[in-house]
Amino acid sequence: MPGRSGSAVLAALSGVPFIMVLGNSMIIPVLPDIKGALDLTGFEVSLIITLFSVPAGLIIPLAGFLSDRFGRKVVIAPSLVLYGLGGVAAGLAGLYMGKGAYPVILGGRILQGIGAAGTAPIAMALCGDLFTGQERSKALGIIEAANGFGKVLSPVLGSLIALIAWYATFLFFPAVVIPIVIALWFLVREPESNRSEQGVGRYLQSIRQIFEKKMAMLLTSFFAGMTALLLLFGVLFFLSEYLESRYNLRGVTKGLALAIPVLFMSSTSFVTGTLVKKKIKLMKWLVFTGLALISASLALLGVYNRNTVLFFAAVSAAGVGTGLTLPCLNYIITSSCRAQKRGLVTSLYGSVRFFGVALGPPIFGLLMADRTAMFWSAAALAGTAALLSAFLIRVRDMKKPAAGDREVPGEGGVTVRPVPVKLNLPVFVFSPAKKPSAGTRKTGDHEGPDPKSR
Repeated sequence: MPGRSGSAVLAALSGVPFIMVLGNSMIIPVLPDIKGALDLTGFEVSLIITLFSVPAGLIIPLAGFLSDRFGRKVVIAPSLVLYGLGGVAAGLAGLYMGKGAYPVILGGRILQGIGAAGTAPIAMALCGDLFTGQERSKALGIIEAANGFGKVLSPVLGSLIALIAWYATFLFFPAVVIPIVIALWFLVREPESNRSEQGVGRYLQSIRQIFEKKMAMLLTSFFAGMTALLLLFGVLFFLSEYLESRYNLRGVTKGLALAIPVLFMSSTSFVTGTLVKKKIKLMKWLVFTGLALISASLALLGVYNRNTVLFFAAVSAAGVGTGLTLPCLNYIITSSCRAQKRGLVTSLYGSVRFFGVALGPPIFGLLMADRTAMFWSAAALAGTAALLSAFLIRVRDMKKPAAGDREVPGEGGVTVRPVPVKLNLPVFVFSPAKKPSAGTRKTGDHEGPDPKSR
């Protein structure tokens, strides 16, 4: 395990998705204030979320290639700095430009989105590089839980900071970026051997080969992840408006109410990542169960959404479904290819996740006038993703490595890795170890012939 200690490394890595998720979740409760201060329409204010997420989704594949070629940290650290600078630009525009600040705020958000492209997806790939086997599933569960914890904390944090001024939320970003960049740079020691030496053409060809072998599984996983986040951020966008118009909730009280479904999501993510270990077949059915639970919860709201207790129970159940789905998808995708290709594959997954976040608020904003149609459409989308996951995420695809793979994650968690012995020759062993056959004895980390049998 590279680095000073596994827990310190994981804490530094977890800080990256935590900061990244603040980019949208902390802004959502402040959107009504921005809308009023700048005289914006509902669609215009939703672009503050969308124009953060779309550039991130477009740039992530490039960030993934660069991380595979030159290393993860040299991509993550500058990206975090750019992310902070975009917040400075948006915040200062709000402070000094008044009602004319909107175009500059959108520019700052685009800059933040470009920076975000090199953060959480690359941190996920780096986590896959550093941890193997059941440690990887647990670490990825913690990464997703950190993402979820950021979503829980950020509505409250955004509401608190907005008590100073709505534009102060943008100025908060650089303050939290600096310590994470320092921790990442000095605590995490990434393996040099995982870097790809291929040119762009051969590199993209090898990625195409991975998709040719596992096309159905990967595309279904991508669609499932995008759907889960589209619906999560769509519901949060709806809640931000709904809590003010129906219950007159504002400030910290509204932030706490927005945090309820995300708290269920992050708690479930942590438990799922801790308990599921390397059981690929179980992960597949947890993805299906999570998406089905989201679908059922939103369908219930399409039928009846006037009771407050039932409303929050349903959106909390959808949060649980999201928490079941995302950690399992993280493991399936990071384990689908060897380390030299993991950066781009996880980055493509990160792209579709960002597109889901980008699409959620404007879609829900357009459908908000007909709440029944909004919830039923969302339920149908989640149900479609659940059915595709049940049929197209196949365990045998996880057992078949792509050409040249050195790690073979399967239901039994078998990992092939070189182990040095006294003669300094690489000997390949399989974990978990099988019982020795007759006439052999265990010698250290490998099996050899028993001298008595000669």
